[in-house]
Amino acid sequence: QVQLVESGGGLVQAGGSLRLSCAASGRTFSSYAMGWFRQAPGKEREFVAGIIWSGDSTYYAGSVKGRFTISRDSARNTVYLQMNSLKPEDTAVYYCAADDLRTSVRYDYWGQGTQVTVSS
Repeated sequence: QVQLVESGGGLVQAGGSLRLSCAASGRTFSSYAMGWFRQAPGKEREFVAGIIWSGDSTYYAGSVKGRFTISRDSARNTVYLQMNSLKPEDTAVYYCAADDLRTSVRYDYWGQGTQVTVSS
């Protein structure tokens, strides 16, 4: 139905930048919200950023607001997470997720994740 593949993770020093990509396969995402989540070792998975596909409204966790930017390219069915001013506490596996807003179930589809490591 819907497949999500993340890429762009890696190892960076504190203060550096990375751009994550999420390639989504599907007929259309006009009724979807796309989100980025992350999970650090020993911690619960947490919401990072989200975007409404139609309308381009964005939402951010307070810990990343002003540093991270979520965007999408409708022609390529791809969502991005630009991460600037990275901190060691941003180290986590980052997951892309898709939420069909026509249903009451949140984030129906998930990617496998990509590792982001920020060194001090």
